[in-house]
Amino acid sequence: MFSLFIAKKMALAKYKLLKDGSFFGEIPGVKGVWANAKSLEACRRELQEVLEDWTLLKIRSQEQVPGLRIDFDRRRMVKKYA
Repeated sequence: MFSLFIAKKMALAKYKLLKDGSFFGEIPGVKGVWANAKSLEACRRELQEVLEDWTLLKIRSQEQVPGLRIDFDRRRMVKKYA
């Protein structure tokens, strides 16, 4: 599920060659996820790492991640008292 989500988002990535010869990459609709590197391949790798970290932080803070549905077993979230 996570790998498929990352792959789908990465397929939407847009890259630009900047005046200084480096590459800039971003994923439209995913605010704050971008990368900049000397080569296109390095930019892709960095962008994927940033996307993965961003997604995990959103999940950890229980925020919605556009395009990713996570089902929690709420029974496991209840404390059991003996």
